[in-house]
Amino acid sequence: MQTISFDFYSTLVVMVLVLLLGAFLNSRIKVLSKYNIPEAVVGGIIAASLFLLLRVFGDIKLSFDGSLKEPLMLAFFSSIGLLADFSSLKKGGKKLFIFLVITSVLLVLQNAVGIGIATALGENYLIGLLAGSITMSGGHGTGAAWASVFSAEPYNFAGALEVAVAAATFGLVIGGIIGGPVAAYLIKKHKLKTPGDKTEIVHIPITELEAYKERKITQSSFIESLALLAICLLVGVYVADFVKRLELSSITLPTFVYCLFTGVILRNSLSALKIHEVFDREVGLLGNVSLALFLAFALMTIDLVQLANLALPIFSVLFVQSVLMVFFAIFVTFRFCGKDYDAAVLSAGHCGFGMGATPTAMVNMQAVCKNYGMSHTAFIIVPLCGAFFIDIVNSFVIKGFLSLF
Repeated sequence: MQTISFDFYSTLVVMVLVLLLGAFLNSRIKVLSKYNIPEAVVGGIIAASLFLLLRVFGDIKLSFDGSLKEPLMLAFFSSIGLLADFSSLKKGGKKLFIFLVITSVLLVLQNAVGIGIATALGENYLIGLLAGSITMSGGHGTGAAWASVFSAEPYNFAGALEVAVAAATFGLVIGGIIGGPVAAYLIKKHKLKTPGDKTEIVHIPITELEAYKERKITQSSFIESLALLAICLLVGVYVADFVKRLELSSITLPTFVYCLFTGVILRNSLSALKIHEVFDREVGLLGNVSLALFLAFALMTIDLVQLANLALPIFSVLFVQSVLMVFFAIFVTFRFCGKDYDAAVLSAGHCGFGMGATPTAMVNMQAVCKNYGMSHTAFIIVPLCGAFFIDIVNSFVIKGFLSLF
């Protein structure tokens, strides 16, 4: 078999082309944009399929330079940490804390269900964990990151990335399907009082609007945000290596978790000391670009044959996870969040990011509010919880389950 190797630069070109292909298809195929399937997933899977055909029928294997993969992953999780402004907790009040506790409970249940079913089927328990909170509440980025961990020592799980991709993609689709019907069921069953104004527009105060316009992405601000990410990577990697050298396996976490926490500490320290105000929009942009490129590389190099071999156990777990999400949203999220209209909208949002992504949660809530009226509370709580708080809690939950095996 002939092997064609791509160096750093040509690999980067392929990664960008994969993203452009995904963006093109998302703009042309409505179902892809409807369920918020990431461009990297669409382009990556198609690229992986083409590379597989090339290998099977052309007897040609493509080898890519992976030196960018880990830095991009670490940059994404660093950006999540830098966006974790704990002063934002005040905006959501008591209900945000309640919602965060509820979502944390779901993380534990998702892993327990996933591991239980995978073990019952005689499969690797890591399949259940990857199809649990890692991808259901973590999405593609968290899934691919943990897959990298499980593919190496001491786990050596060859199909980790394939399981993560399948589970995260399935979660995005199902999360977008069940959210609206769950909210509609709750509103009808409990005869909830709704705002009724379906055309309500959220007005931004003049002062906030002016402040938003004043802060633009400039060369100087970009360098500042880039510097913050670089510090997170440097400190996170150093701390991870230091902990590993101590050989304290019971407290060892993946490197990206250390980068995330470095971002959290750095963001809130700078804010408390009034040294620097993190430019959220700019840091978020850098994080999203890093994630897109990271996923493009991870997905275009997956083994689709391995994925096909694991189809039965993966989808057995995911079916039960979908049922769990529906019942949890109805009987737990709705009840503990107040059993009112806001709680119904929160339940729809929870179905979205509880199965994989905050954007899906936002789409779910927008669809509900379009029909019944605006829920300001839900649109404050869900982004705050889904954007970064849940990732922090998820890291501890995942590590807790791993320590049991």
